[in-house]
Amino acid sequence: MHLKRLNTEFNRFVVVGVINTLTYYSIYLLLHKGAGLPYLLAHVLGFLISLNVSFFLNSYVTYKVKPTLKKYLYFPLTQVVNMSVSTVLIYVFVEFMHLSSNIAPFAAVLFTVPITFLVSSRIMKGPPRSK
Repeated sequence: MHLKRLNTEFNRFVVVGVINTLTYYSIYLLLHKGAGLPYLLAHVLGFLISLNVSFFLNSYVTYKVKPTLKKYLYFPLTQVVNMSVSTVLIYVFVEFMHLSSNIAPFAAVLFTVPITFLVSSRIMKGPPRSK
């Protein structure tokens, strides 16, 4: 298999997502287990910090676009759906399905990645242009 075929926007998005997820999860565990914060508060704070990491990695690595103030200000809007869906899923996984609060964020990511890719692509690259 050619490496060039693997170098697609979606694949780069997934790699950046893995890095960002590890960043988020490290912060989440540090705040939840290390500092003793409630899991939802640790989730929100970890999410907000990793959002900044995500913006710059997606700018330079995924979409190969220049980060601008306008994109930076709009980028969090792309995450509103991600944040809402992941928070609800984490709550449902922990409270109703009795999944460990250490694992629930990973389960939620499986549902939010495709949605986030579509929305962030639109913000970072702009709307499709007519030919």
